[in-house]
Amino acid sequence: MNILKNKRSSLIINILIAVVIALVVNFSYLLSMIVAERETTDQRQHMEQQRMQRPEIEGVLHLSPDGYGYLLVDGSQEIILPDSTSIDSIYVGNRKIRWYNLQHGDTIICTFFPPRPQSLANPSLDEVRMQNGNEIAAPVIYDRPKRNQDAMVQLVYYFLLSWLLLTIMTLRIEARNRYILRCMIVLLITVACYFLAPSVNWMTGKSTMIFRHQPHDMINWMVILKCTVALVVATLYGRIYQLLYQQQMVLLENEHLRTENIQSRYNMLVGQINPHFFFNSLNSLAMLVRDKNEQKALEYIDQLSYTFRYIIQNGQSTMTTLKDEMEFASAYGELFKVRYADKLFFDINIDAQYNDWYLPALSLQPLIGNAVKHNTITKKQPFHISIYTEGSTLVVKNNKSPKLEPEPSTGIGLKNLHSRWQLITGADIEVIDTATEFIVRLPLQRPDHNM
Repeated sequence: MNILKNKRSSLIINILIAVVIALVVNFSYLLSMIVAERETTDQRQHMEQQRMQRPEIEGVLHLSPDGYGYLLVDGSQEIILPDSTSIDSIYVGNRKIRWYNLQHGDTIICTFFPPRPQSLANPSLDEVRMQNGNEIAAPVIYDRPKRNQDAMVQLVYYFLLSWLLLTIMTLRIEARNRYILRCMIVLLITVACYFLAPSVNWMTGKSTMIFRHQPHDMINWMVILKCTVALVVATLYGRIYQLLYQQQMVLLENEHLRTENIQSRYNMLVGQINPHFFFNSLNSLAMLVRDKNEQKALEYIDQLSYTFRYIIQNGQSTMTTLKDEMEFASAYGELFKVRYADKLFFDINIDAQYNDWYLPALSLQPLIGNAVKHNTITKKQPFHISIYTEGSTLVVKNNKSPKLEPEPSTGIGLKNLHSRWQLITGADIEVIDTATEFIVRLPLQRPDHNM
């Protein structure tokens, strides 16, 4: 498994999920902003006209020590409510006092809200039009950023919070049995980040962090809901991510065990080939020594050392190129040509474009050995072994010339060849055994399919 690639993909997924969480938790805010932007100019003008048509009244402000006040109206201005009740004062809340910077004794011309039906409360101040004879504009309640800036702050904050929680839940996931600990960590981080969350103070209208609010204003249920959504999604995703990771590890472990099993079985089969070849070679060398043919014996030893060197170097390799295997087959064939001078011939015709294709190592050795072992080779009846390619298939063919006294055979060479091809390539070889010919077809593997 490519660790760097896995970390990169995990980072990208965490970022995408964090973006989704930030959009979801701020959906209502974004929706209200879009709706507000769609409000037409005519509607705004209509609302302004309605505001200007509200009835005005004049009075003197009297403030109480508790911060609120009443606007006392003289007798010439009678306030008649819908229920025909006459009122001579208007309630002024402390918020309006702060907004307009009202002082005790100010003469004010304002509009007002009538009380609710069947309520004993006084009408309440709506908007101050004039203060001590001076016309004033609508108050600047607070220095609020634009709605799109406020929305961007909300999105960025909850994106960073969600990404941080997701990163903690998926970081070093290979450490097992740590899910509960991770959940506790992200819970503590969420609680801490709650006090850093941007929130609009309904008293002042300013967008500030929770910890800068008054103690009695620090409980903001909307911010708590948003942080809870981010926390729940992060913990659930962390659990799913951990389960998927563990499942992947189990699959990789099973694949590793399967590969080790195949390698062990292959090594065992190669171990069966090596003693078989070794004893046959010693018998051939002993025959040359008994014949006192020193030159041929030396040549035989040279070729034998090359073939054993190839077996040692490639015997544990599952695959080899066709070019390397043919070089080994040529050296291996020379061992028999020394023994059967002018009686054994190899007809080789390999298409060069398949030199880099693959096949299991030591595939040709048992085929050549069995062909020589089970057929008569004499000057009057020379023996030919053909090795050639038909497309992407390697073909080994020889005419059958059985010995009058067949040598005992266990069939281990051809059986091992079948087993190795099935284990390594998943394919099978084709054996065609007729009365006159013995043909073995070996499907070559593309270079990009090499294991």
